[in-house]
Amino acid sequence: MTPINLDAVRTKIRSLDYEPGTAEEVAEWRMANEDARHNLVVENMHPTPDEDALFALMMDEGVPLALQTQLALWVMGHPDARI
Repeated sequence: MTPINLDAVRTKIRSLDYEPGTAEEVAEWRMANEDARHNLVVENMHPTPDEDALFALMMDEGVPLALQTQLALWVMGHPDARI
């Protein structure tokens, strides 16, 4: 897998027009993310350190969940990315 350029992702995030989540929302998203990550490990699908760093960055920036999905698609170069 190609390494994720976190600086480029951070720059992209900061160029987008979105309303960051509140501290309470981000806390809920972090808990949901931990549950999802646990389920991946149970299924023997281990996130890479780059993937962990990507999702940590998006949480730190308060990126809403729907936009996180679009950013992940953008990072992968997927044609369905809508950002």
